[in-house]
Amino acid sequence: MVINAVAFDHADPSIFTVLTCPSTQPGVAVADFVIFPPRWCVQEHTFRPPWYHRNCMSEFMGLIYGAYDAKSDFQPGGASLHSMMTPHGPDTGAFEKASKAELKPVKMGGTQAFMFESCFSMAVTEWGEKTCGKLEAEYFQCWQSLPKPFDPNWKPADDARPSYISHTASTQPKTDA
Repeated sequence: MVINAVAFDHADPSIFTVLTCPSTQPGVAVADFVIFPPRWCVQEHTFRPPWYHRNCMSEFMGLIYGAYDAKSDFQPGGASLHSMMTPHGPDTGAFEKASKAELKPVKMGGTQAFMFESCFSMAVTEWGEKTCGKLEAEYFQCWQSLPKPFDPNWKPADDARPSYISHTASTQPKTDA
């Protein structure tokens, strides 16, 4: 079975959910267990790694083996915790690599990552924060050197837009004024 985004943009991780514990509120999970299996990345005219975002759920993500496309130095056995509404996304190294990569089909193989998501807050214990000595206190620094190339006036050329995005400028009927 093939599952992934194939036209435009990064697929929402929920497509990789293998177990869920629903809450009483529709569309909200007490917990989701997600795996990121080997997959093909073939999207065009886009940034392929997970984008910068905030979630209404807490995310605990870990890497079992291989590499993770959004963190250039994320090591197997490592994990990250992003509490709900905490902004996060690719680090500077992953951003630079993805921004310069040729957008040809690439197989993301030899890797296995997982994620737990929950509508509840997750917290690091005192042991995890201080005693074990493994907490990366400067984790936020991985985003500090990111360039800020946003141009609010940029628009893709009409021929670069996926067919499901409206070309309103070219389809509006002409009116005589």
